[in-house]
Amino acid sequence: MSSSPLKTMLRICSPRFIVTMVAGFALMVLGAVTSPIVSAATSGSPQKGGSPSVPPQVEKINTSIAATWKDYSLKPSPMEDDLKWCRRVFLNILGRIPSFEEIQEFAKDKSPNRKQLLVDRLLNDDRYTEEYAANWSTIWANVLIGRNGGMEDRSLTNREGMLKYLRDCFARNRPYNDMVYELVTATGSSKPGTENFNGATNFLAMKVNEEEGVQATSAVSRTFLGLQVQCTQCHNHPFNEWKQQKFWEFNAFFRQTKSLRRFISGTRDVAHIELVDEDFSGESRRPDKADLFYQMRNGVTKVAYPVFVDGTAIDKSGYVQQINRRQELGKLMMQSPYMDKMIVNRMWAHFMTYGFTRPIDDLGPHNPSSNPELLEELGKEFRNSSYDLKQLMTWIVLSDPYQRSSRITADNVTDDPTVGEPPRFTHFYAKQMRAEELYQSLVVATQADRKGSLEEQEQRRSNWLRQFVVAFGTDEGDETSTFNGSIPQSLMMFNGDLMKEATSLEAGSWLQRISTTAAPAAEKVQYLFAAGLARKAKPEELNTAKSLLDARKNDTAAMLQDLWWAILNSNEFIINH
Repeated sequence: MSSSPLKTMLRICSPRFIVTMVAGFALMVLGAVTSPIVSAATSGSPQKGGSPSVPPQVEKINTSIAATWKDYSLKPSPMEDDLKWCRRVFLNILGRIPSFEEIQEFAKDKSPNRKQLLVDRLLNDDRYTEEYAANWSTIWANVLIGRNGGMEDRSLTNREGMLKYLRDCFARNRPYNDMVYELVTATGSSKPGTENFNGATNFLAMKVNEEEGVQATSAVSRTFLGLQVQCTQCHNHPFNEWKQQKFWEFNAFFRQTKSLRRFISGTRDVAHIELVDEDFSGESRRPDKADLFYQMRNGVTKVAYPVFVDGTAIDKSGYVQQINRRQELGKLMMQSPYMDKMIVNRMWAHFMTYGFTRPIDDLGPHNPSSNPELLEELGKEFRNSSYDLKQLMTWIVLSDPYQRSSRITADNVTDDPTVGEPPRFTHFYAKQMRAEELYQSLVVATQADRKGSLEEQEQRRSNWLRQFVVAFGTDEGDETSTFNGSIPQSLMMFNGDLMKEATSLEAGSWLQRISTTAAPAAEKVQYLFAAGLARKAKPEELNTAKSLLDARKNDTAAMLQDLWWAILNSNEFIINH
């Protein structure tokens, strides 16, 4: 990109300060804007309770959260502008911001239930099915195997297989309970195209063999039940009722399961794995009562057999034909209210930034929920909905707390989970986009990254995302993605290939097409703000654009290039608010 007064000024600053300073460049006052982007987009009034198109579950959420506000003498923030809410919904459901055309489509809809219609469109319209499935398969692959799962040397996990399974589930809207049962009980090959392929096997592929299934025990209990039994592997939990015995009783369900390496013919390279169930003879070599032993801290050795967390025991036999332990575990999980509450808590945290508990996968009695009755009730409603994830998403995004502004007021300033307080959901808690959301939003906002084959585009995407992944190296292999202003991240955002393409003025580029239209310069500026931030430019921002135009000696294209670069690098763009 050519030089400009704005970028010359920015270039002299440290990478972390650049993000902050761009934020201060009349573009970044998060949540300070309420104006629509076009006259047709005036904010509609929030949908009132009692509307026949609003599911009764939404009313239950609203009533429960409102009662919490009253109990703690809190007043909620105002309702968010409809177009900003629209941007928020696109990010949470499809993993990207809406295009300008999609914003306009929503803005022109004058029906009183346009919010419900938009949510239904994103979840059920065929034109969004592929994006919806791709977004949620990525989210769940990161939950189940981590962002780097299947990408490590000699990995037994096949990421392609995991993603294929998940995409099929979300594209077909498989009931959540079916998906969980399959992930917990899966057998077969991990790699697409092989005999007996079953992508669900990749969840446990690297977890059942290592350390006698300890990782499988931890992952299944945390991910699907919200029970952190891994803390009791070596000793009784110091803060709650979970005992060491419970860990090994849960672990016993996985002792029949093995990951068998299948090698490339004539080599020692693993082609894929096959997850199988085999007879378990027990540590006493008595398959009819297949036991396992563990040692307590005081040196006493104890025995464990498969017993579910609610105390339900199954047959002690290790013979698969007599009793398949993982299948029995799957059946017991299907009856557990913990499974219902765990997925509600996870989905609530995805849409609302915080769950009802912190961390979200710890529902033990030692970690009380901020809204226990609501969590319990939503769990029951979700079960009654036949575990329809789209229904659960609809309830949350149409609820009162989800539609609130992210602006904090004097009446709810104490509602601050960042200092350890339980969330009261008086306002929307702003959060950074996930790395995947940021990439897809850049692509949609700029129509960039369209060059080359799909494989080449995916490779560029993978290379870009690696700059944002941070692995903490805990026993559970926790990972996160963050934009923390590091030098590689800043350089990639400021001057990387994707940003160069996004701000290109080459013939046929998105920005070039805008710059050459007959519209006045101010209207073109408004187009950039609509496409990037789903709002209208403020007067002071229009004045900034005029100053840039003067500095560029009335070169509109160069002014738009500078402004677009600043918008894409702004906090308001990279934050879901």
